[in-house]
Amino acid sequence: MAVLRTAAQLFNERGFHATSLDDIAERLNVSKPTLYYYIENKDQILLECVKMALDLMQTGIGEVRAAGGSAIDQLKACMRIYSGVVTQDFGMCVIRIGEDPLPDPLKKELRRLKAGIDGHFRRLIEEGVAEGALAPCDAKMAAFMLAGALSWIGRWYRPDGDLTPDQIADQAIELLLNGVQQRAPTKVTT
Repeated sequence: MAVLRTAAQLFNERGFHATSLDDIAERLNVSKPTLYYYIENKDQILLECVKMALDLMQTGIGEVRAAGGSAIDQLKACMRIYSGVVTQDFGMCVIRIGEDPLPDPLKKELRRLKAGIDGHFRRLIEEGVAEGALAPCDAKMAAFMLAGALSWIGRWYRPDGDLTPDQIADQAIELLLNGVQQRAPTKVTT
């Protein structure tokens, strides 16, 4: 786990291509041969870092779904989980590095994992529309838009920034579900 966390931090700081196995070994204060005891190569490290982030998302989303409740409440909780993961080392690694450095077989594995998360979002959006909590929409497009916007947090988030991950999640959920357009106050009739 220390190897993966250190690698994710370095990938986030320097970029995948600019980080060598020597850099990871040096940060861990171990020899490069010791590092090879735990990993095969840098591609494998990246895939494992990405899997960690996606597993965190899958686990959190699975727990939300198992707990039940309205689709909109579950969607908000899942959005919070997604936002929280992309502000962590492994999640930022997924967003900042992406799948491009990986060889094709590993890209396919990553896409399979991402598709599972996308499926949860689509189903929640469809359920939210059926319950009347969400406006009718293309669930596929809506899921892509929500995940894309939440993913982008991992690009600009800084732990020393003005907002905490929870504050970012609150604002992101509010903006993504309610928009930025000013709404006319509703008139109360008596």
